[in-house]
Amino acid sequence: MVSPNEPMINDPLGRSVKAYFQNDRLDTHAEMIEESLGEETTCFHVEFADQMVLYADAATVGNYLDTHQAWFQRCAQPMHTEPIGENGYALTIGKFGALGYEVEPKIGLELLPQTAGIYHIHTIEIPDYTPPGYEVDFKAWQKLIEMPMVDYLGQKKFAKVAKSDEQIPPVVTKVEWHLDLSVSMKFPRFVHKLPRNLIQNTGDRLLLQIIQLVNHRLTQTVQQDFHTSLGISVKI
Repeated sequence: MVSPNEPMINDPLGRSVKAYFQNDRLDTHAEMIEESLGEETTCFHVEFADQMVLYADAATVGNYLDTHQAWFQRCAQPMHTEPIGENGYALTIGKFGALGYEVEPKIGLELLPQTAGIYHIHTIEIPDYTPPGYEVDFKAWQKLIEMPMVDYLGQKKFAKVAKSDEQIPPVVTKVEWHLDLSVSMKFPRFVHKLPRNLIQNTGDRLLLQIIQLVNHRLTQTVQQDFHTSLGISVKI
C-alpha cells in the first residue's frame, strides 16, 4: 500500500515504480533489466531551491558548516558515504528507477570552504570508480542570511513567546541554497522504443522526486544535529 506521501511513477510497461524511504534507506520496486545499454544518451536536468532555519547567529552556523567533517557522514544516513580527501565524499544515493529500468547511482561531491559567505558544492571524480552508464553534473551554492527573531516570528508571535518562559535566541539564520543538477544516462535499447518525450518527462520528474526526498530528510537531520550539538531547544 502506497501512502499519499510516497511519490509514484506509472511505468508504461505495466509495472508501477515507487521511490521512498523504507527501513531507513531510499529504495524502489522495479524489475531489473539485464540488457546491454544502448549508445544514445538522454540528458535530464532539474533546478531546485530551498532553505532551512537554524536558531543561532550566522557566525555560529558558519563554523558548523565549515567543520562538515564532524557531522556530514552522520547526517547523510541512510545514504552510504565515504570521505574523499579533506572536503569530498562519495555518496551512494540508493536505488531508483522508472520505465522498467533501475540504477543505484554513486556520486562524488566536494563541499568547498566558503568564499565571501557563499558555500559551493560540486561534482568530483570518485577514485577507482566508473559510473555504469551515467554521468552527473552537480552544482550547488548556499548562503547564510541572519535576521532578528522578531522578524522571523512576526511581532504578534514574538510578543507572545517573549511573555512566556520560553528561552529564545535573539537572531536566527536562514540557509538558502540552489541546486543545478544534470544527469546524462544510457538506457537499455528497449527503453528507446518508447516516445522520447515520455522518457524525458518521466526522467525529469523522477529526478526531482529523488532530490525532494533526499533534501527533506537531510534538512531535518542537519537541523536536529545542529541544535542538539549546541544544546539549543527548538519549540517555537
